[in-house]
Amino acid sequence: MKKLLSSIVDFTLFSNVFMALCAVAQGLVTFYLIGAKPIPVVLVLLFTSTLGIYNFSIFIGRPKKLLKSSTMREVWYFKHYRLMITMAIVAILSLAPLFFQISMESKIMLIFLAVISFCYSLPLFTLGDKKFGLRNIPGLKQFLITLVWSMSTVLLPVMESLHAHTTNISLRDITILLAKRFLFIGALTMPFDIRDLFHDYQLGLKTIPVIYGEKKAYLFCQIILIGYVVLLFLFRNNGFNNDFFALTITAVLAGWLIFHSTIEKNDYYYFFWIDGVLILQYLILLLFNSFSFKL
Repeated sequence: MKKLLSSIVDFTLFSNVFMALCAVAQGLVTFYLIGAKPIPVVLVLLFTSTLGIYNFSIFIGRPKKLLKSSTMREVWYFKHYRLMITMAIVAILSLAPLFFQISMESKIMLIFLAVISFCYSLPLFTLGDKKFGLRNIPGLKQFLITLVWSMSTVLLPVMESLHAHTTNISLRDITILLAKRFLFIGALTMPFDIRDLFHDYQLGLKTIPVIYGEKKAYLFCQIILIGYVVLLFLFRNNGFNNDFFALTITAVLAGWLIFHSTIEKNDYYYFFWIDGVLILQYLILLLFNSFSFKL
């Protein structure tokens, strides 16, 4: 029973199914914050696109042989890579019928994000005898990941809700919401670069931890989260309400988890606890919404 449970957990975390659920949760957070009813096609799009692109990216970056610094997920993934490629193909193919059910604005944005996502790992450029992709450009890896996540989980739900006339959110509020999400996602992606510090160094990836070191990267995470809380405070709606407390508590919890995310922590800590904050944020919003208090 224990072995079966362990296999299920490994599959959920390392096959990127859990990550896809995190994308769905962040889409639900957006629908909740803009006061719109969740649109099923948007949530399915977020799930399938995340699952497909993440598995595709890992496969493209597959090393000829696993390094000593390879993570638990990489070891698990390449032991089951045929299954993972099958899942990626099915997920990407399933996007076709979903793609034609959304507005033209959303289609254009998704095409733009898809190009960035696929070019992220592909060796498009050549310098001397070395080939490299967008993620090899110094400082660009984390920015691209954060940009794609922020735009997909904020703009896709917003644009489809506007198209369905289920929200009347202003451009100002959209911009603020996008900025908040960008900071929140950016802080959560940094610990993974810190964990992969030596691995990225071996691959020649110029991430923030590789360039500036582990300690400065941790400090940068906390500064980003502080900036996120400041935006929550400055642009709170209707005073100190349930949403403000829920999002602030989530940010504090994320900061605590990041503070304890040392290189020695295993992949379960990162892929369940840290990534899980993306799901927990929505659950905490629902929990606080069940109470009716306001300051």
